Amino acid sequence: MEGNNNKYGISTENLDMTVNPKEDFYMYACGGWKKNHPLKGEFARFGTFDLLRENAREQLKELIMNLSNHPDASKKGTIAQKVSDLYKMGMDAEKINREGVTPILPMIEKVEDMKNEDFTDILAWMHYGIASPFFGTGVGTDARDSNMNVMHIGEAGLGLGDRDYYLEKSDRNDAVLAAYHKYIKRILELTGYDHEVQERMWNTLIKVETDFAHHKMTREERRNPLARYNMMSIEEIKEKYPNIEWDRYFKGIGIEQIKKANVVSPKFMEFLNDYLPTLTEREKKDLMILDLIEGAGASIGDDFYEASFEFNKVMSGVEEMEPRWKRAMGVANSMFGEAVGKLYVEKYFPEKNKRYMLDLVENLRKALGKHIDQLSWMSEETKAAAQEKLSTFKVKIGYPDKWKDYSEIEIDPSLSYQENLLRASRWYAKDNYSKLDKPVDKEEWHMYPQTVNAYYNPTTNEVCFPAGILQAPYFDVNADDALNYGGIGVVIGHEMTHGFDDSGRRFDKDGNLNEWWQEADAEKFNSLADKLVEQFDAVEVAPGVHANGRFTLGENIADQGGLRVALTAYLDSRTHEPIDIEGFSPLQRFYLSYANVWADNIREAEILDRTKSDPHSLGKNRVNVTLRNLTPFFEAFGIKEGDSMYRKEEDRILIW
Repeated sequence: MEGNNNKYGISTENLDMTVNPKEDFYMYACGGWKKNHPLKGEFARFGTFDLLRENAREQLKELIMNLSNHPDASKKGTIAQKVSDLYKMGMDAEKINREGVTPILPMIEKVEDMKNEDFTDILAWMHYGIASPFFGTGVGTDARDSNMNVMHIGEAGLGLGDRDYYLEKSDRNDAVLAAYHKYIKRILELTGYDHEVQERMWNTLIKVETDFAHHKMTREERRNPLARYNMMSIEEIKEKYPNIEWDRYFKGIGIEQIKKANVVSPKFMEFLNDYLPTLTEREKKDLMILDLIEGAGASIGDDFYEASFEFNKVMSGVEEMEPRWKRAMGVANSMFGEAVGKLYVEKYFPEKNKRYMLDLVENLRKALGKHIDQLSWMSEETKAAAQEKLSTFKVKIGYPDKWKDYSEIEIDPSLSYQENLLRASRWYAKDNYSKLDKPVDKEEWHMYPQTVNAYYNPTTNEVCFPAGILQAPYFDVNADDALNYGGIGVVIGHEMTHGFDDSGRRFDKDGNLNEWWQEADAEKFNSLADKLVEQFDAVEVAPGVHANGRFTLGENIADQGGLRVALTAYLDSRTHEPIDIEGFSPLQRFYLSYANVWADNIREAEILDRTKSDPHSLGKNRVNVTLRNLTPFFEAFGIKEGDSMYRKEEDRILIW
């Protein structure tokens, strides 16, 4: 541990020693990394997270390519055959381009033949793994009865992602809309539609999506689980939204009997109920056909991918297309994620990593419990309930104990790439709908083992850390503990704190949406949260554009909680006298390690898009804004009043 001089410390090449850490800690800690990792054309943003993902991609590429040499690769129905053949099909540009739109023409013709009286049948057919026009349905946990699965009815998506692109007037939004127009016209042209039809379909799309945008929940409203929970009986749904043939629709997606469903956005469904009858048969067809074409994407030709790329250049500033192998590997990886994950952990996740992580998680759990006990703003009653919730956290590390069965998905190289992808997609829809009214599988994972990420799931009250994120520089058994606690330790603390952020705190120890807080404590929490919102709102992320502290509140609370809890866990776990390594104290290494987690280079277009669409703050703000609330950070680097990184004690916000 600390006394082991073989443990390595901070990589000084990540630092920029010309920057004063008291003035801009992010640039001091990450300036060298930024210089050593210039942004390549294919990335809109590239950071430590992305570097880890690229490393994982290379590992997966090797695994998937080598499957063609596996003894089972020639045996139909084996995972080796399915993954290997799907990857090879994705790499076969000549065949994909030769077939072009041919694989989706029968689906387009099916929509073209639709009469108004057939609308519900065609809608249900599309919702079964093809696309989700007008609204979406899916089976998932009942937030007030977390042991059972229930149907959820959600809003329609938007081609531009966020409603503000349609509703706010700005030069940036004008440029995005112009690029969207060009993209839609191009994919319609590639499908064989003439100029007049292209314009008609575009006009329909932009009119309807703008109308949708006016009635969709805001990004801030979507963060409120209470607002998203509106359980209704099927009789109520039929009464409230009679212009949708619900019995016919559910029968069309294979559900004969349904008693209730959660309507995620009643406001949107009320609007849609009144809006659908105003659309002509032609308008409905145009929207559905566009969904079909966009959903097929690059699987029907490189020209379609190039059109999407040109659009993405404006949205994110990306300059180069991803190489084909990344796209082909990504598809095979997503379709058979756990099967690929099983191969991944066998090769890249040794058992010693899991043992170390289990100890780390328990140290973090104890530290968070200590923090809860010491809170000055929370009553003893709420503290007791919070401790009970913490004690029941389920921990998933590395990989699942049981693996998903993909035996029903057939991959047939004699069919087109698109047809194979559609087969798999429809299997996933069937798998999801089959869970209706069945108990929630608490052992199921919601990320693949090879994923470079982590999550907290409020309805199962669990934290999950896939093997993919348990890699250097976030985690390395050969690194000194200060680095591991400042890296993966903060990630663990971050996910644990999500159980107590503005959204996660609404769920009790059993994962049910339930008010377990004393009212006065909830008011104090909200008051502290509002002040944290103000800190981030004050940050200008681009000229005239400010961060959205309300939208990013949950992640900002989790960042701060993760930092504080990980430091406590680190200090409590030390068994040797702390030592300096390469001139840095343990606390300095801890905070430098944290900052390096968020090192990145990012394009301005991507900053603007993420500010609308990403509930995470930008990397620089996750470091500089968050750390300015933490007294141990000031002490570690001698930051005092007058330094830019300093924040007056009375202005510091501490929640967890």
